[in-house]
Amino acid sequence: MVGLSRFQPAMTEHTTPTNAVELYLDHRRGDLASASLQSHEYRLNPFLRWCDQEGIQSMETLSGRDLAAYKAWRRDDGDLAPATLKTQMDTIRVFIRFCESIEAVPENLHEKVLSPTLKARENQRDERIKPEQAKEILSFLGRYRYASLGHVIMALLWRTGIRLGGVRAIDLNDYKPDRSRIELYHRPESDTPLKNQTEGERYLALKTKTCELLDDWIEYNRPDVTDDYDREPLLASNHGRLSRASTRRYVYRLTRPCEIGDCPHGRDPDTCEATGNGGHAASKCPSSHGTHAIRRGSITHFLASDVPEEVVCDRMNVSRDVLDDHYDRRPEEQKVEQRRGYLNNV
Repeated sequence: MVGLSRFQPAMTEHTTPTNAVELYLDHRRGDLASASLQSHEYRLNPFLRWCDQEGIQSMETLSGRDLAAYKAWRRDDGDLAPATLKTQMDTIRVFIRFCESIEAVPENLHEKVLSPTLKARENQRDERIKPEQAKEILSFLGRYRYASLGHVIMALLWRTGIRLGGVRAIDLNDYKPDRSRIELYHRPESDTPLKNQTEGERYLALKTKTCELLDDWIEYNRPDVTDDYDREPLLASNHGRLSRASTRRYVYRLTRPCEIGDCPHGRDPDTCEATGNGGHAASKCPSSHGTHAIRRGSITHFLASDVPEEVVCDRMNVSRDVLDDHYDRRPEEQKVEQRRGYLNNV
């Protein structure tokens, strides 16, 4: 009798996640531009990190349940806008389909990759807070809620362009008032990883007014608490280190136009769903913004203020390609006129 193994996809050789990614990238090398190939590698690196964390040593053992768990982990692990999470999961689906072609994973597993369905606003990759709105919010907070937790969050996000994961990772002793700076460190073992891990570690120079704000927050308003790892967080509530979800809620609430003025949508604040008591109510406001929109607006503002791109890349911990593709929202007319200013001096 002819052996049945000829007609069955026998996965006798185990393929590790690392080997699978290497094979995939090599396979795509001929049909993707260098920058696109690097983007695929960047999106797959978190998958390798997750597999290592979960002890997954063979792609053959992956299931739909695992992929759903990875999606949830990836969503919570980094500072990902919904559109970014969708892009990353779409890449995972293409990668898993390739793994099927080399019989490294169960057949049709790619169909179980759950990619987010975006709402209309979430698909607007251009969403960003404008400089005038940021300054208006900070001015309001400086006058009526000076050195409050919300004031500190908004000031740090806007003036440094820091990611959500970075701002909540700052410890009290990471702030160096004598040197007017904050030092960022990757500490995954105590629940404050940086998106780019150790490559995201850096010093952030602060202006005098930001240091004064932090000094007053620390002296008068910051709760004297530690987190679950006996670290002293800079951004703290009475319960310890501020969570990602709590930080997002502060930002959504403070960027609602009705928080500092009139509603541009003609809604009654007493009945509006975005001013309700629910934890995520503020995100339902059509004009509120998330943390990523502040980062994108801050980066664009720095660039529009003639800060050199290499300085912005270093300060915001973003590559030149990603800066151009996802953050720089200056009109082309503005870019060419800014370049003219430099060229006229040559």
